[in-house]
Amino acid sequence: MGDVLYLDAVTVRRGGAILLDAITWKVSDGERWVVLGPNGAGKTTLVNIAGARMHPSSGTATILGERLGEVDVFDLRPRIGISSAAFAEGLPGHERVADVVVTAAYAVAGRWRERYEDLDERRSGDLLKAFGVGHLADRAYGTLSEGERKRVQLARSLMTDPELLLLDEPAAGLDLGGRETLVRDLSELAADRRSPVLVLVTHHVEEIPPHFTHALLLRSGAAVTAGPLDEVLTDENLSDVFGVPLSAERVGDRWTARLRQEPVPERTRERARERIRE
Repeated sequence: MGDVLYLDAVTVRRGGAILLDAITWKVSDGERWVVLGPNGAGKTTLVNIAGARMHPSSGTATILGERLGEVDVFDLRPRIGISSAAFAEGLPGHERVADVVVTAAYAVAGRWRERYEDLDERRSGDLLKAFGVGHLADRAYGTLSEGERKRVQLARSLMTDPELLLLDEPAAGLDLGGRETLVRDLSELAADRRSPVLVLVTHHVEEIPPHFTHALLLRSGAAVTAGPLDEVLTDENLSDVFGVPLSAERVGDRWTARLRQEPVPERTRERARERIRE
């Protein structure tokens, strides 16, 4: 399989802070990755590098065979689909839902005087239908519920038929039903061999859809470990990354993680019995 994304000792510095610290990471064709880590771990910065929205301070980033710094990013970006809360903030609330999706063909947010072919309009409609929001095509984007907006954002991210799809916390702000519906949609996308390579960023193992294959764990801007899901999502690794004793479990094709109940030392038990006798 070819490398879709290859980061070699990528470091990002801003002022005196190190946002990413010598990250080396390889993503190959056909893989579906989840990136896990606590707040401040560097996940969104990693997405910005992978999406050609940011250049590393040092190290090299090669995306779809093109090295950042040696390629026109405006030619590269249409080959990468992105769905993120930061980008969604720039989508005009008054825009028709159909136009929110179709404007991705020109990599713009907000339709103006550009013209789109009938093929583009049909693709926009087909993607909205695929995510169950086709009936909202003529609604103003700002009137949608959070769950509906997330589906529209996913449709937009696929508008250019990207080779790499980056999803930065797509379930943030959703209620339980909205989250589970989104996980179902992403599972179907991951199972389809025609889909692009997927990279999903999240805080929660419960949001990992079925058919995802690999995981990268980040802590304080550094990679703790990366590899197949079953090898990476261990109690030890998750506890190390999130800083509390965690127990991970796979139930069917979904994951859960909970605080591990540590055994109470016998000395503590004896003191408790003594206080009761007193």
